[in-house]
Amino acid sequence: MTDSGLDSVQSPQCLVNGQQLSELSVLDRGLAYGDGLFETMRVAEGRIALLEYHLARLRRGIAALKMEADLTEIVTELNMAAAQLHNGVLKMILTRGLGKRGYGIPSPVQPTRICQSLPPVDYPVDNARNGVRLFECQTRMAIQPLLAGIKHLNRLEQVLARSEWSDTTYAEGMVRDTSGNVIECTMSNIFMLHEGRWVTPDVSGCGVQGIMRDYLIDQLGQIDDPVEVMTVDLSTLMESTEVFCCNSLFGVWPVIGLKNASWPIGPRTRQAQRLAEQVI
Repeated sequence: MTDSGLDSVQSPQCLVNGQQLSELSVLDRGLAYGDGLFETMRVAEGRIALLEYHLARLRRGIAALKMEADLTEIVTELNMAAAQLHNGVLKMILTRGLGKRGYGIPSPVQPTRICQSLPPVDYPVDNARNGVRLFECQTRMAIQPLLAGIKHLNRLEQVLARSEWSDTTYAEGMVRDTSGNVIECTMSNIFMLHEGRWVTPDVSGCGVQGIMRDYLIDQLGQIDDPVEVMTVDLSTLMESTEVFCCNSLFGVWPVIGLKNASWPIGPRTRQAQRLAEQVI
């Protein structure tokens, strides 16, 4: 079946519960309630970059949503898909599976695994080389510690925030929470050099605990350039001397502007970029 609005969209190679399929039951709770998790992973030369970081977040998400999943089966499937893909992106979606109408969790329950193999993302080289400007999003993130940090399937806040601009002047958008604190960007985390030290927002109340974020916190700490995780208000960001955003697909993009503020691409941002390139 073809939808005329999707004619130009290339269907990815897809496994559903290990079978070559591209269809899902309308009774799946991932569709009905966003009841599930996902991980988007970069594949280079048949291997998944930062796999252990992805699995650690997936475990946290499974625990937070009180789901059941066979991680050994998931890892086996991911590694096989990565070897076949060689270079590109894997997206693993894990839903709670099929259920009847209503919020109550069915028992017994059989999770649904969806493994998509996608081509590499073609981000502009200029973003990493010369930096990006951020759009100031008006969409605010709701504070909900139970769901904070994990990659659950409800991304409506990010969808609405990203819909606020179409001007290609901006490669990313900065998002705050309902208290006005800086949390992240629409698809990445944000770091800033403030008073000589790296700072990144606390995401224990909302936002995503990104894989590249965790990796850089570890790596910068190992070279005596530690990162402080803290509540960040807008003035802290605007008063910083270097800023960058990061995710596990594009690595590090220096941030050169937001509103009336501008920042140089400093040596410590380039150092963070080099650390990211070790796994990108």
